[in-house]
Amino acid sequence: MHPKVLLEACADLVGLVLKFDHPADQVVSRFFRDHRELGPRERATLAETVYTVLRKKLLFDHLSPSGTGSKERRMAILGFHGPRDFLKSALNDVEKRWLDNCDAVRPDELLERHRHNLPEWLVAPLKAQLGDEFWALAESLQQPAPLDLRVNTLHDKRADVQKELGLASIKAVPTPFSPWGLRIDGKPALTRLDAFTRGAIEVQDEGSQLLALLLDAKRGEMVVDFCAGAGGKTLAIGATMRSTGRLYAFDTSAHRLDALKPRLARSKLSNVHPAAIAHERDDRIKRLAGKIDRVLVDAPCSGLGTLRRNPDLKWRQSPKAIEELTAKQTAILQSAARLVKSGGRLVYATCSVLPEENEAIAEAFSAANPDFELQDAGPLLTGLKVEGAERLCVGGEGARYLRLWPHRHATDGFFAAVWNRK
Repeated sequence: MHPKVLLEACADLVGLVLKFDHPADQVVSRFFRDHRELGPRERATLAETVYTVLRKKLLFDHLSPSGTGSKERRMAILGFHGPRDFLKSALNDVEKRWLDNCDAVRPDELLERHRHNLPEWLVAPLKAQLGDEFWALAESLQQPAPLDLRVNTLHDKRADVQKELGLASIKAVPTPFSPWGLRIDGKPALTRLDAFTRGAIEVQDEGSQLLALLLDAKRGEMVVDFCAGAGGKTLAIGATMRSTGRLYAFDTSAHRLDALKPRLARSKLSNVHPAAIAHERDDRIKRLAGKIDRVLVDAPCSGLGTLRRNPDLKWRQSPKAIEELTAKQTAILQSAARLVKSGGRLVYATCSVLPEENEAIAEAFSAANPDFELQDAGPLLTGLKVEGAERLCVGGEGARYLRLWPHRHATDGFFAAVWNRK
């Protein structure tokens, strides 16, 4: 595609995404469906340009007024994903000089907000938790996330799949914490691989894999994934159960559960039972009360731990939305807890980095439910042969909670608390 045409397409897509009417990934997917003439390279350039604009929006908002043309075009130029000479072949002389001036701006010449590119309401709680580490996190959130795979250990071994990917010219290295994970560079066409079609691999962040590991579901048990979504953790849990017992995948969205069906077919698991529920107090929940060995509540949350993948979330979330989410999280956790039988395990998790969605919810639940005993996550993970488990946890001497950070652990931001019912 001619550079000028590609840049125009980038500007069009940037304009659509910056309306924030819908999640960025949905807007990008719709744009690609409407422009089927775009090849893989053009699609990659468009997507990465948009995500760069979202990651560095405050900086680009600061730099763009000095340029010419529409704002969407200026933002697309600043965030363009591709060689500079290719980009400049689409620019006029004025735009080239302006871009050179923008490239010459040094970070130490910028205000803090133009360096961290985060909304002010989010900066304070992150600085309070991290201190000087805040800047390492801010920098990591402006980088693309790596691509992690989970090997389906029900049928395949990680080392064998790693070799198989190598034969397909895909370099994969074992994830440092999850015993099931492989990390690869770039974004190869995985769906064309035999390893994908036969269900040997699933795309899943290492942090998400650790949540499934922490549940520690056993053969023959009754298990519930309470907010299953598209089922990434459901499939991991089913494999740990060796396709025995009964694993319920509950969600209030039948549409999300539909996305689980082809993945479930590839996985060859026979113990998974997806079911849409109306709400957390659904009659299905009442009928299973006190009968379930293990329950995972990966609660609806702000998703602010996934900003490397979903940078639009920092512009689409708000303190009011967080407040509404915490009320929902509290209600969901309390309802899910009714399922757990005596001696059973309950795991509450989010992909958020905010204490009000994490520690505050866990501490309030512990205070309100004395029949649930909080378990230290650190020793549990050590017992599951997770190397360096103590580095993944916070909360005092016992390493009470799992707390993952992109800049520390190269995972998405995750939190998890574990209880056993007395």
